Amino acid sequence: MKVSVVIPALNEEATVAGVVRAVLGDGPDEVLVIDADSTDRTVEQAAAAGATVLNWREILPDIPPRPGKGESLWRGVAAAAGDVVVFIDADLRQPGSGMVGKLAAPFADPAVHLVKADYQRTINGRPTGGGRVTELTAKPLLRALFPALAHINQPLAGEYAIRRATALELPFTDGYGVEAGLLVDVAARHGASSVRQVDLGVRRHRNRPLEELGPMADVVAATLLEKAGAGAGGVGKRPALSGIL
Repeated sequence: MKVSVVIPALNEEATVAGVVRAVLGDGPDEVLVIDADSTDRTVEQAAAAGATVLNWREILPDIPPRPGKGESLWRGVAAAAGDVVVFIDADLRQPGSGMVGKLAAPFADPAVHLVKADYQRTINGRPTGGGRVTELTAKPLLRALFPALAHINQPLAGEYAIRRATALELPFTDGYGVEAGLLVDVAARHGASSVRQVDLGVRRHRNRPLEELGPMADVVAATLLEKAGAGAGGVGKRPALSGIL
């Protein structure tokens, strides 16, 4: 089983090199940093740490990129060569070794299609549950609309893995709705039991200000409502890559 690591990045020069070094220590078959036109030294830092850095415009060059994390992940799947694609956020602080191996191991079971990280977040050294958007938006909506997925502790975690063959058959929601969209779509196609969780211990991410969290919560809520057939629609998404590649 070949494993590709995809790290979406936009202006993460302070942390991307540490993330790349941590995942390379797990020995994946490739580490791809998908750069969304960073204006800082993200590209140089990632390349110096040993990653293959691709500008998102290089992948599917006939399709102009759209803003948002979902776009980078969609293009990362297109570029990846592995049987399993492991997504890792570029803004992890103090990333530990072993993430890739733990996220990839459950795919030895052919019934597994998606593996989500379970971890404890810390803010200012104090333990918390999930992030604010997770606890106040994603998890209440999952409990109400998709109760079979209510046990997922970190539904918006940026550290997760998916079978590439599965990812090729799914749409990718624009922006920060991508994790919620993939979670629901995988469960709808393959059953909630096809989604597993693995404990990655403690994670330290950049703590975003409230003015950034409002738009994130909006797109997560809109994504989950649309997947439940209760929203007004209009959530942007990329089509399944199987119809393009």
